[in-house]
Amino acid sequence: MSASIDPRQLSIHDFTYQLPPERIAAEPLPDRDHSRLLVWRNGQITDRHFYDLPTELPAGSLLIFNDTKVVRARLFCQKPTGGLVELFCLEPVAPHRAIEPAMQQTGSCVWKCLVGNGKRWKSGPVTLAFSADGQDAVLTAERLETGDGYALIQFSWTPETLPFAEVLRAAGHLPLPPYLHRADTDVDAIRYQTVYAAHEGAVAAPTAGLHFSDAVFADLASLGIATGRVTLHVGAGTFQPVKADQMVGHAMHGEPITVEASLLRQLLSHTTGPIIAVGTTSLRTLESLYWLGAFLAQNSATVLANLHVGQWQPYEDMPHPTTAEALQAILSYLEAQELDSVQATTQLLIAPGYTFRVVQGLITNFHQPESTLLLLVSALLGPEWRRVYDHALLHNYRFLSYGDSSLLLP
Repeated sequence: MSASIDPRQLSIHDFTYQLPPERIAAEPLPDRDHSRLLVWRNGQITDRHFYDLPTELPAGSLLIFNDTKVVRARLFCQKPTGGLVELFCLEPVAPHRAIEPAMQQTGSCVWKCLVGNGKRWKSGPVTLAFSADGQDAVLTAERLETGDGYALIQFSWTPETLPFAEVLRAAGHLPLPPYLHRADTDVDAIRYQTVYAAHEGAVAAPTAGLHFSDAVFADLASLGIATGRVTLHVGAGTFQPVKADQMVGHAMHGEPITVEASLLRQLLSHTTGPIIAVGTTSLRTLESLYWLGAFLAQNSATVLANLHVGQWQPYEDMPHPTTAEALQAILSYLEAQELDSVQATTQLLIAPGYTFRVVQGLITNFHQPESTLLLLVSALLGPEWRRVYDHALLHNYRFLSYGDSSLLLP
């Protein structure tokens, strides 16, 4: 960490800009890879299109993608009186807290949810009739308890043999970003997913990946650009505004990550070019690996039920092994536990003052003012982030989830 910057004392108000509402992309472009691409390379800016990405990457690059898949997490249930209650599924609580087994749960489950029109839902169950595989089905929801801004909801459904993933696919709606102010459509069902989405569990898309097409992947392969995948299930907290005057008062949301041992070996063996994260979620996952490894390097004999990276862990006084030592520590841990992948949660906040340990470049969209994602970009570019955003605004780039992209190569 830079001696002159303490991320805990940063004011989010220093990371803002004027974003006209008309610059927020409300719809995706007809072709994924026809979005514009701002390339920032060692202080030089060029304007390209996303289909040019493969030729803009340094030779020997390794691109790391987040292969999470967005679930249809919004459920519109009906009260006996006819009014609608919206339930936005955030994370599983019982009988499984891990997302993958929770999605395969049959019959009933409990999730933490946001509740729309909650004040009008006094008591009793609400229901949602739907069709799954050509058969009639019914979902019933009951509120068990209410917390700070959320509720624990008991779901049950018939037929009981349906996994909860199929219930959401058949009965739910995509959770589009709230700033789009519109309902999801059949187009969103395709375009608010990456073409490589594989593991269900996100309630927001890893939007940097939305620009990739089969044609772009073919061009990457033809140029010898290596690729790898991690999984971070993006939570609704990605849209959570920073309300504190200083970052020390802001609590980052925790998100589950899964990384295969084979990816760790790929990172360790890659020596030909930069490691470039496709999106902020991939970047946070890769950097979280370092801090997991740094911890395990000091606690190699410890068997842990829950691996976790704290929000301020990088800014604490602790030993800093090399990146290779940290990644090897995770591999050694997995081998000792006879595991094929590391599963953890991360609350990592990357802000000015952060020292990057794994990543040397980033592909990302243009983010909201006063957001933790903008802090991350500033950590990578320093004050240059303002010139990048000024250029994007001046040259009519489209912003946020369905907007244009950037390739940032410090």
